[in-house]
Amino acid sequence: MATLIGPDNVWALWAVLAGIAALSILLEQKYEWGSKITGCVLALIFAMVLSNLRIIPLDAPTYDGVWDYVVPLSIPMLLFSADIRKIWRESGRLLVIFLLSGVGTIVGAFIASLALKTLIPDVFRVAAMMTGTYTGGSMNLVAMADAFKTPGEVVTASVIADNLLMAIYFFVLIAIPTMNFFLKHYTHPIIDQVEIEGVQHEGTTRAAQYWVAKEVSLRDIAFVVAIAVAIVAVSNKIAGFFGSVIPTGGFALNVLNGFLGNKYLIITTVTALAATYFSDFFGTLAGAQEMGTFLIHIFFGVIGVPASISLIVAKSPILLVFCAIIVFTNLIATLVFGKLFKFSLEEMTVAANANIGGPTTAAAMAIAKGWNQLIIPAILVGIFGYVIGNYYGILVGNIIMGW
Repeated sequence: MATLIGPDNVWALWAVLAGIAALSILLEQKYEWGSKITGCVLALIFAMVLSNLRIIPLDAPTYDGVWDYVVPLSIPMLLFSADIRKIWRESGRLLVIFLLSGVGTIVGAFIASLALKTLIPDVFRVAAMMTGTYTGGSMNLVAMADAFKTPGEVVTASVIADNLLMAIYFFVLIAIPTMNFFLKHYTHPIIDQVEIEGVQHEGTTRAAQYWVAKEVSLRDIAFVVAIAVAIVAVSNKIAGFFGSVIPTGGFALNVLNGFLGNKYLIITTVTALAATYFSDFFGTLAGAQEMGTFLIHIFFGVIGVPASISLIVAKSPILLVFCAIIVFTNLIATLVFGKLFKFSLEEMTVAANANIGGPTTAAAMAIAKGWNQLIIPAILVGIFGYVIGNYYGILVGNIIMGW
């Protein structure tokens, strides 16, 4: 099928992908509607429209380059701040309810897969992606999509369903601390303190509040890129070794091979260990999260390219139900565990937000509510979710695939 930009026009396609990512980030940070849709979804939509209008091709070597190089490099960059010891020291209570809340994500993925397995082909792929993203964030969804070779149109439909559901869920989480039922049955010391102090927060969009300008040096850029490339290179070798020596053929061996032979899991592990044991060095590097997030936006542009709009409309509703089962199982688990272990209403809602939306939305919620003492812990547990999201996704995906 002829397109305005041919599949062999490499530089033009890179220009389009980079431009889509930049425009999406600009709209997310400048406009409230863009912040609600999120930059990743905007990038996906822009690319989908361009491909459906036959401006860019459905398939091209440039897109393969994004899968092969951009995605793996983005993961270590996003994890350079994942100092496990710091996360535990500075957000211990919130981390505990975050982990308990994550049990709901895993259970919800199994329930959704059992309920909808006849309606969603190869449901294990969707379960892995949603488990990953509902523990960490978009980075984990990207990793699971590649790890389980999920077709592009399924990824796109899943992302759209996920974001529609998240928009509803965030309104629910914001509303819960204002409802008399929850205020009556759960403790809420920070809410009481905010009411007494009359704390209010006014600012720009959530994204702009989170992505404030930082000082980044040439040294930072050089080391971030060099270390990320080195981690990916080493991790590929380690994963390739385990993948070749661990046999397959039984359920346990298949799961073990899927764990240790998965490059994304090894990349996550190596980066988290490095960020923890060499935290003094990694803590001085600026710009890693910004570069990694930009690369993720490029990826979302690529997964929007092969998506047929009519196909998305057909597939997204059932995937919306799939996501809803996981998300509201997560909420039920959070409320139950929170009550049992005497967590506050503020801690529970922020932890649930960090599970489903990641550090950005969890911090934004804490900022918007005036819960200032939970802002840094929200960011830290959200980053920790990036680390464990790939483990959870691989585990759930392989178990369901084994069924």
